[in-house]
Amino acid sequence: MSENVTFHDLKGQSVFITGGGSGIGASLTEGFLQQGANVAFVQRSDASDFATEMGEKYGNKPFFLECDITDIPKLRFAIKQAVKTHGPITVMVNNAANDKRHDMDGYTVEEWDMAMDVNLRPHYFTAQAVVDGMKEAGGGSIINFSSISYMMGGAGYASYIAAKAGITGLTRALARELGPDKIRVNALMPGWVLTQKQLDMWATPEGLAAHLERQCLKEHLEPDDIVDATLFLASKTSRMMTGQAMVVDGGVVVTG
Repeated sequence: MSENVTFHDLKGQSVFITGGGSGIGASLTEGFLQQGANVAFVQRSDASDFATEMGEKYGNKPFFLECDITDIPKLRFAIKQAVKTHGPITVMVNNAANDKRHDMDGYTVEEWDMAMDVNLRPHYFTAQAVVDGMKEAGGGSIINFSSISYMMGGAGYASYIAAKAGITGLTRALARELGPDKIRVNALMPGWVLTQKQLDMWATPEGLAAHLERQCLKEHLEPDDIVDATLFLASKTSRMMTGQAMVVDGGVVVTG
């Protein structure tokens, strides 16, 4: 949730978030609810309790459907159900991802394809599914979560990094294609956000210290740090921003 900003134009907007029931996604769901938006989200695991908790807290329960985003027909069905519930989607947030580590040796074609199916393919097909509704609504915002990992050239998860690089290319292509219909498409590129999953699986004291040394701002990123940037890209406050890759990483990578 955001404690820093209010974007009045997000009130009543129809928002769809992939992976909106845990980690960064859960913070995004709460952040949009706090702005008065109508939120629908999908999650591979059961997030019913989270949806109920949010409904009780904000008086506006998010619409949740359990869905594996690699199943494109089911993902399309979830979007249709969200439209029936909240009206045409005007903010599409492609957040869900899996940064599973892997060695190059022995990595299979099937494993590679699954990484693309999770980390890249849904971003195109969610856009395809919401674009007509956004045209009907007079415009919209699509926000694709990429990562600074491909700019850093990290080792140990090449398929994830390739997909995240692909997302920035897809974002630029869609921004050009959909701009005439007042649909903005931007990429958000977080740094190392310390979700519970990261803390449980990848973060070591040595790794955390080394990464913090690379940051200009000497604080680790938390999920809430990503919320305000996402709200900004969703809001008409950023109405003339499209095709951009906005970095939120505490100052690890420097562009320009």
